[in-house]
Amino acid sequence: MKTYTHSDLSKERIQSLTRRPKIDFTSIFQTVQPILDAVEKEGDQALKKYTKQFDGVNLDDVCFNPMEQQITISKTVKDAIDTAFDNIFRFHKAQIPFPVEVETMPGVRCMKVARPIERVGFYVPGGTAVLPSTAMMLTIPAMIAGCTTKVLATPPRKDGSVAPEIIYIAQKAGVDIILKAGGAQAVAAMAMGTKSVPKVDKIFGPGNQYVTAAKMILQNSEAQISIDMPAGPSEVLVIADGQANPAYVAADLLSQAEHGTDSQVVLVAVSGFDIDTLEQELAAQLNELPRKEIAEKALDNSFILEVEGLKEAFDFSNQYAPEHLIVNIENAEDQVDKVINAGSVFLGQLTPESVGDYASGTNHTLPTYGYARMYSGVNLAAFQKSVTMQALSEEGLRNLGPTVEKLAELEKLQAHKNAVSIRLKDLE
Repeated sequence: MKTYTHSDLSKERIQSLTRRPKIDFTSIFQTVQPILDAVEKEGDQALKKYTKQFDGVNLDDVCFNPMEQQITISKTVKDAIDTAFDNIFRFHKAQIPFPVEVETMPGVRCMKVARPIERVGFYVPGGTAVLPSTAMMLTIPAMIAGCTTKVLATPPRKDGSVAPEIIYIAQKAGVDIILKAGGAQAVAAMAMGTKSVPKVDKIFGPGNQYVTAAKMILQNSEAQISIDMPAGPSEVLVIADGQANPAYVAADLLSQAEHGTDSQVVLVAVSGFDIDTLEQELAAQLNELPRKEIAEKALDNSFILEVEGLKEAFDFSNQYAPEHLIVNIENAEDQVDKVINAGSVFLGQLTPESVGDYASGTNHTLPTYGYARMYSGVNLAAFQKSVTMQALSEEGLRNLGPTVEKLAELEKLQAHKNAVSIRLKDLE
């Protein structure tokens, strides 16, 4: 990891450090578009073709109903899933919004209510790895929101099956269909629908650059879908002061570095933090990792920034807008007002980012690549839409009508004015 000091922080340097490695979306879009076109034209046959091509799996059926499956998982795994499921459920259920009703003037009532997005799709990466955490993060809030059609797409294992842990979660969350496909083809199937795959209205979930590109293309197509957010490689920014344990900081940096070679980890070291010990810990812990080579390459893309005080640290963090922000400083909770741009925040010495990835209750599907400046992570509201309503009494129409007539007249929209005037005349 390259180190920059306080004296290096020119405006240009800060801008360069907050800029993520460039993704060549032009070439990725050119690769993805033919896949989307094929799924639109050939449906299930295209899914089978690409699953054989990319995953080496011959599928008889592309979908199945998880409720019809008999599965076996160990008690320890089941207990871990159940604990995480309950925590995630509890936190997201607490986000159910209260209806809003306001009398804006006598006789004029305005309301806002939440309604579920009816048909939703979840993309859960898989194949060589099982990701039950992602399955829970996406399906649980959809269940609470009341989404009526829930489709989960995940790449099949080499024998064409889906991990029983994923099926178990799908059963608990009331998922209707599991699609045994990954990549851009799975996203296309959910966006446009096939003979076996119900079309959805919004697609959620992380994925590689091809999955992300497919989501971005399809949200601007005739498929008429929405997506949770654009996303890039995983990232973490750690703010650490003199009280921070360098071993903990090293572990937190490596926990994100092992995601992929394009992951980025950043340490903002406040004056007093022991960088020498950190570097020793990074080397020692790195050597013990099964994914050492991946983490090592990610560290090459990463950096340490030395700053004099917390103001500089938080100013830089807010400009960087990290997916994950770990605030490992003394009295961390006293500084939360300084956090403006971040996907999810982890406060204090004993709060590693891993707890949010799995089981604390918050959602781990988060904006990356600087999108935390304008996007939220997945939450209950992401599975809902707001509907406003209004109701006028006779008193309300008399009070409000002349204002509407005047504004409609100003905008030269006579029919708008007439819709009010005809009613006012009948009230005379």
